Formats: sequence, C-alpha cells, structure tokens
Amino acid sequence: MSGSTLLVLAAGMGSRYGGLKQLDPVGPGGETLLDYSVHDAMRAGFDRVVFLIRREIEKDFRAQIGARYEGRIGVDYAFQELGELPAGFAPPAGRSKPWGTAHAIWCARDTITTPFAAINADDFYGADSFRQLGGFLSSVNPAASPATFAMAGYRLDRTLSEHGTVARGICRAGTDGLLHGIEELTDLARRPHGTIASGERTFAPDTPVSMNFWGFTPRIFPLLEKVLTNFLAQHAGSEKAECYIPSAVAEMIADGTATVRVLPTEAAWFGVTYREDRARVVESIARLVYAGVYPASAT
Repeated sequence: MSGSTLLVLAAGMGSRYGGLKQLDPVGPGGETLLDYSVHDAMRAGFDRVVFLIRREIEKDFRAQIGARYEGRIGVDYAFQELGELPAGFAPPAGRSKPWGTAHAIWCARDTITTPFAAINADDFYGADSFRQLGGFLSSVNPAASPATFAMAGYRLDRTLSEHGTVARGICRAGTDGLLHGIEELTDLARRPHGTIASGERTFAPDTPVSMNFWGFTPRIFPLLEKVLTNFLAQHAGSEKAECYIPSAVAEMIADGTATVRVLPTEAAWFGVTYREDRARVVESIARLVYAGVYPASAT
C-alpha cells in the first residue's frame, strides 16, 4: 500500500481525565497510546501521518511526539482553530470549546490529498484494525459515487470503562456489510447485574460500535463542509454545541452521498477516558509487549 495517510485527532485536552493525555506515557519505553497507533499504521503500510492539534500545544507536541517519527514516516500538522469555519460563520465571543470531531477532520482539508484513516490520539485500536483499514484504503476508488468510506466496528463489551459511563456510536449494519445508521449515546455502562445499558435501553455485548476509526477519501471534505454549514446555521451562536463525525457520517448515509462499509474487528481496544483507566492501559500494554506483539520500544 502506498499513498495512505493516518490523521491523528489530538486537539482535545480530555476534560474528564485532566491534563494533556495525548502526551501521557503508558508504554515501558515512555510510549504514548498514539505512538502505538503510528507504529501499527507503519506496519500496515501507511506512509504519512498528519497530527491535528491546537496551535497552543504545537511546540510541546512537535518536540515530544512529532520528532519521534521524522525520517521514519512523512510527518505533517494541521490545526483545529475555533475561527476556521465555512464562509459566512464566526465563533461567538464567549466560545472556547472546540467544534467537535467533524470540524477537526474538516480542518485537515488542505493537508490531506490521499485516502486516509482518522483516529483519536487517546485510544488504542489494535494492529488488526489498521491492517483492515489499510487494505480498504489501498483498494478504494476515490472517485466513486456515492463516496465510499469505511469504519472499524468494535464489540461494545470490549470498549467500556470500569470507572464511569462512556460515549459510543451504536452502529446498525445490514447483511450487505454497510452501515445503515449510527446513534451516539453518551451514558453507556455495564450495570451491576452484568447488562450493558444506556438509560432504560440494553445492548448485546457484541453490538458493533464506532470508536472513531474511520477510512475516508478526500471526498469527505466537501461533504463535511455541507454538514458543518447546516450545523452552524442552527448552532453558530452556541458556546458548547459540537458536530461529531458519527452524526456527520449518518447524515451523509441518510442523504445518499456516501456509503460506509463496517469492518468488524476482534482487536483489543482500550483508552483513557478517566484518570483511573490509566493503570489498566499500562498493564494491557505490558502484556502485549511481553507476548511479543510490540517491541520493548515502539518508537
């Protein structure tokens, strides 16, 4: 595979976790979660990484993260800025909160010209998912109409935290393997009796969920601009409203401008949603290193 880019969404601060968790070491050699993602992406044949960050963390990020990869893979940066919006819109004076993941990906439109995978910086996705998304990106037709995208589908029961509720995109896939709908729920948790629930609704353990691991072509950018324009027409004056990529993709599926293939994966997922999750992540990484899945130093 050649000409595929990994877009790492690393602009968030992680309000529930506290601090810049994108720079928090979890591996035996001081690796961060995104170090393992870049490592897996390079093994899967990706030849370029773009870090989507905020300008105020650029100096620290370049020194602590970006410098690790220069000379090993193409490295570029894109920036999520509050004022970077479709024509005719501007952020309200009191807003400091980012506009969400759909806006973040759109902000990379001038930096990415090839098929690409988009991930969160603070999640561990597993090597199998990168192989699957890499395979999709190597064969996708960028000019297909409707636009052809993909997502890694994880088992819900493998994406929960022991320390609080989580937000997940609950997926509805058809027998054709295509995503027919996605619903973002923000209060999913395992209940004391073992069921997985959000409010009064319960879900099977193997329910496919989106962990924001997407495969896109550059055709996503004009489609996102349309979604963002519609979103801002209603929420431009809000200090908190965000446009999330699962909702944006669901809108594209509904209006027929895109199809999304669900790539089921048994890969382990884990992340640091709450500070208490960190110990489990460190232990999980150590087990994978001990088993030989990753080298003692993945950077």
